[in-house]
Amino acid sequence: MDRLSLRQLRYFSALARFLHFGRAAEACAISQPALSMQIKELEQSLGINLIERFGRQTRLTAFGERAVGAIDAILKAIDDLDSLARAAQGNLVGRFRLGMIPTIAPYLFPALIEKAHEDFPRLDILLREAVTAKLVEELEGGKIDAAIMALPIDDDLLASVTILRETFLLVRSKSQANAPIPAPETLKNMPLLLLDDGHCFRAQALSYCGIGANAGRHAFDAQSLSTLVRMAAAGQGVTLIPEMARDLETRGTDVIVQYLNDPQPERVIGMIWRKANPMAGQYLRFAEMVQKATMISRTSG
Repeated sequence: MDRLSLRQLRYFSALARFLHFGRAAEACAISQPALSMQIKELEQSLGINLIERFGRQTRLTAFGERAVGAIDAILKAIDDLDSLARAAQGNLVGRFRLGMIPTIAPYLFPALIEKAHEDFPRLDILLREAVTAKLVEELEGGKIDAAIMALPIDDDLLASVTILRETFLLVRSKSQANAPIPAPETLKNMPLLLLDDGHCFRAQALSYCGIGANAGRHAFDAQSLSTLVRMAAAGQGVTLIPEMARDLETRGTDVIVQYLNDPQPERVIGMIWRKANPMAGQYLRFAEMVQKATMISRTSG
C-alpha cells in the first residue's frame, strides 16, 4: 500500500458520491480516463476491487462500501490539519469549498467572487450548489468548508452567522396586473407554482400560505425559479421568488412583480460551518465580506 496517494483517495470519494465516472471526473476537474486509471491503481495498491460496473451502472463492492467511511475520515482529518495550519498563519488562503443553495447561488455568487478577489486575493473559491439537506451532510462530513443557505439550521455541530434578510415577491402574468394583491389565505387556493421537494424555499412559501408540506396540490412544480417565472408568464399560475432573484429571473418576461401585504414573508440567509473547524475566526471575516457583496449586488441591480 506504499503507492496510495491522497489524490486517489479524493477521486474514489467523489466516485462513491456520484456513482458515475463522468460526473465524478467533472467534479474532480480531470478527464474520465484519468479518473478510471487512478481508481484502478488504488485498487491494485489495496489488492481488492472497490467498484463494480454493470453496463453503464457503477456501484461499490462490499469492501468499497466499508472503505468509503474510512477514506472520508482520512480526507476529513487531512483537511482539518490543513485548516489548522492556515488558522495558525492567520490568513484565509488556498482552497475554500463553499456550498450554496440553488435559490442563492446564481444571484449572489458573481458579486461574491468579485469582492473576494479584492479582500482575499489568495483564496481559491470552489462552488458547490445543492439543496440544504445535502449541503449540511457534506459540511458535517468535511466535504465542504462552509455553506450559505437559509437559516435557522438546527444542528449542534454547526455554527452560523446571519448575512441578510430578504423578502419574497409575488410574480404573476401581466394580464393580472389589475388584480388585488392576494392575502396568504387567498394564495392558498390559487394555482401556486413552487420548487420541487427538497428546496427550503418551497417549504418557506408553503408556510407563508398556511399550506402543510404534505398537503395535496394540483399545480406542477419545477426545478428552478427561472421555470417558475416563465410558467407564471404563460398564465399557468402565480409564484413567489426571493428578492435577490428579481432582476435576473424576470428581465424580458411578461410578468409583474409585486410586494405582498404586511407582514411580508421573508427569509434569513446566513453562513454556516463546523464549530470544530479551527478556521472559524477567518470564516467570520469571510461572512462579513459576503454581507458587503450582497450590498453591492443590490446596488448594481
